[in-house]
Amino acid sequence: MNISRIAELRRSKGWTQERLAKESGITVRTIQRLEAGNDASLETISLVARALDVQVGDLFQSVQAPDFSQAVEGLETRTLADQERRDSISQGIMMVFRAIGILVTFGTVILATMGQFGWFIWLLIPIYWGAGKILLDAIMRLAVDPKLDAKYPLSVPSRGEDN
Repeated sequence: MNISRIAELRRSKGWTQERLAKESGITVRTIQRLEAGNDASLETISLVARALDVQVGDLFQSVQAPDFSQAVEGLETRTLADQERRDSISQGIMMVFRAIGILVTFGTVILATMGQFGWFIWLLIPIYWGAGKILLDAIMRLAVDPKLDAKYPLSVPSRGEDN
């Protein structure tokens, strides 16, 4: 049986088993089994580690299965690789959005200086950057993220300043 630190880590956050189950997306019964030292899939353990914001290996004090540490290292490597691929795709989408925004901005300036359009041509810039960003965020959350979740199950959406 594995000696689990999950209960200790959960309590240090001030969480109940129900809260950890909710945050990790698994059942309370699974949390109870993990805290008792029962085995679970690496994906389930990865979800718990992600919810607790620790590495998978930090969830256990000791492990009896000799192959487990190799599997954990492999899972952490796979998680990092999945996250890098997902972030690369998300950053590529943002680069396209910014490039189009730059073209819209320069195009608006050129059209405005030609004088053939009224003052309302200047509205294109804030409309693109404001409404376009909101629309892009919606598309990312509703369409792109679910596809990336399926393709890279060990990754999570990054919502930093780069995205």
